[in-house]
Amino acid sequence: MSGPSPRSQPSGLSPMDGLLVLMVVAWGANYSLLKRAFEEVPPAAFNALRMGFSSVVFLVAIQAARRQAGRSAAAPSSVFYTSHALTSRDRWDLLWLGVVGHCLYQLFFAGGLARTSASNAALIFGASPVAVAIMTAAIGHERVGLLHWLGAVLSTAGIYFVVGHGAATGGGRLSGDLLMLGAVACWSIYTIGGGRLMSRHSPLFVTGMTMAIGTVPYALLALPSLFRLDWSSVSATVWLLLFPSGLFALNFAFLVWYTAVRKLGPARTSIYSNAVPLVAMITAAIFLGEPITGSKVIGVAAVLAGVVLTRMQKPVRAASHRS
Repeated sequence: MSGPSPRSQPSGLSPMDGLLVLMVVAWGANYSLLKRAFEEVPPAAFNALRMGFSSVVFLVAIQAARRQAGRSAAAPSSVFYTSHALTSRDRWDLLWLGVVGHCLYQLFFAGGLARTSASNAALIFGASPVAVAIMTAAIGHERVGLLHWLGAVLSTAGIYFVVGHGAATGGGRLSGDLLMLGAVACWSIYTIGGGRLMSRHSPLFVTGMTMAIGTVPYALLALPSLFRLDWSSVSATVWLLLFPSGLFALNFAFLVWYTAVRKLGPARTSIYSNAVPLVAMITAAIFLGEPITGSKVIGVAAVLAGVVLTRMQKPVRAASHRS
């Protein structure tokens, strides 16, 4: 079965672009929220809590969508519901996507963010559009046009201006940067790997079920951190951070992400992650006191220019293929 082909979209802005901008804000601000929470709670423990919270929200939403569809004799397919039955292949895809796209991804992401700066983490993650573009072109799911490649190269150059000039060359900072590269790989595989499922099931179902599945092994791995933590010492601020970090950075942003993948294709959607560093850099400067250097300004400008350039590229459907 072929993966979903991106629907034809005008080169101008659309409502989907507006949702993607809100997603960028949620993800960019989340770096500082997590860094603040990690000051009191170990990364694995806090991440297990927010993943568990978000999984419950997703599962409740999936059940609500099913009940709403059950009231209609012919419920139309939407972002929230599709009527296709699960096949054995679907179940396998949900399993491995949950492990790679949520469990392993969050292990790399949280571990990397705890060891490097919020700005560096966000800018390294900005390399994901390059990885997605290369993967989609290699497996034939989407033909990547010249403007998209130029935008990806320009954005990668922007990342170099920040990470290449500002990252430490050893110690904890380097290990954090390398872990973030692992997160980029997992995220890229998750983005592309969900294509077949997205052609049959709603973004809400795919995102929610894979998160719930991935949360189980992650929580098991986080048990030592959860048991060692002195919960009485955790401030109210950290508990409050759990909700925006879960609802906006996981529930809302992940749902928007896979909805955009379905409508625009993975390569065009992933380029928006290049805009996350701008928000991350600003929020980190305000709330964490991370300095905004000249190289960061140049880097972010190049990143945003790459985003604009790739949005000028009209989607090109790949030739039909079997998977």
